[in-house]
Amino acid sequence: MILRRPRRFLCLLICVALSAAGLHAQTPTQSPSSSSSSSTKHVKKPAASTESGIDNGTVANGVYTNKTLGLSCKIPPGWVLRTDELNAREEEKEEKKEGDAAAQPPSAPASSAGAKVLLAAFSRPPEAHAEDVNASIVIAAESAASYPGLKEAAQYFFPLTEVAKAQGFTADEDPYEIVLGTKTLVRGDFRKNVGTRVMRQSTLAMLSHGYAISITIIGGTDDEVEDLVDGLTFSLR
Repeated sequence: MILRRPRRFLCLLICVALSAAGLHAQTPTQSPSSSSSSSTKHVKKPAASTESGIDNGTVANGVYTNKTLGLSCKIPPGWVLRTDELNAREEEKEEKKEGDAAAQPPSAPASSAGAKVLLAAFSRPPEAHAEDVNASIVIAAESAASYPGLKEAAQYFFPLTEVAKAQGFTADEDPYEIVLGTKTLVRGDFRKNVGTRVMRQSTLAMLSHGYAISITIIGGTDDEVEDLVDGLTFSLR
């Protein structure tokens, strides 16, 4: 079954990752807002749970942990966190959209209600440009109810692939299953030529607690992406 609906939340995730990973031949600069950048050596206070009951997770000692999903994700030393900032951006867009909700016809598709970024981590602040790809990890949860007929993770790759292609990425091959600890996820690999370099993106997806969970990793080399994927672990809850 082909899933069709507005992909605004998915576009937000990939566009943010792309803007952060862009290649620029400039001298790195300091982020203008140091308070929005958090080193992984700090402990991030637990945030409120999502509407589905999925724990937003915590970051401590360079590891993101989500007990609800049984997920652990290693964050390389020196990386910065932009999770709260990304969620605030989405909330602002939702609030703006609510003002026009009454004008929508009854048949209009539902918005990305309950969509939530669980983790947004970057190898450097997005404002700090450099010649190499700014590697990133973005973990998000989007209500499965927003996609009528969504029964398995492989179906979620139709909108994921559409958005990736719209951003200039090419799929390396068809999505395939990958086992990480106690979980089997579906993975898709993409690449995009940026000047003389190649940007690589791998997205892993699964369904859990009524949500479509996506883990998007961007890196400058296959080895870099694989190292970040190897930092993902699922265990029994």
